[in-house]
Amino acid sequence: MRRLLSIPLLALVAVFATSCLDTEPFVPKIEETNFDPSLGVDLAASTRTASGLWYRDIIVGSGDPVPATGTQAVSTNYVLHLRTGAQVEAGSFNLTVGTGGAIAGYDEGIRGMRQGGQRQLIVPPALGYGEAGSGGVPPNAILIFTVTLVSIN
Repeated sequence: MRRLLSIPLLALVAVFATSCLDTEPFVPKIEETNFDPSLGVDLAASTRTASGLWYRDIIVGSGDPVPATGTQAVSTNYVLHLRTGAQVEAGSFNLTVGTGGAIAGYDEGIRGMRQGGQRQLIVPPALGYGEAGSGGVPPNAILIFTVTLVSIN
């Protein structure tokens, strides 16, 4: 009798164990993610781009916008949070948009901004640090940037 019970039990354990061996990493979907309320994420008021980036202008700014295509030198200030509300870093960042000098979501997200403008970027892992993560950013993390465009150079 003991032998008869152990065979189905072993089969059940084997099925459970192989179902846990998912080789694909978990990648959260922005639309299904709970964001810490302190971040002020409002997807209904945000725009989703074809790449999966979400952005929302907090302050529009003035002057000519950063071009939608091509390259442009800009100066920005930013604060980076994870969806939990944890601040990862903050600082100033000078870059030339369109040259690969920033993660794809940041580069895409500041296009169209005007000097003095402030924008919230919600960057999916594929446009951020992906499976590798970076520093204080864990693998497959959704990134929430608050970016201020200081100047278009």
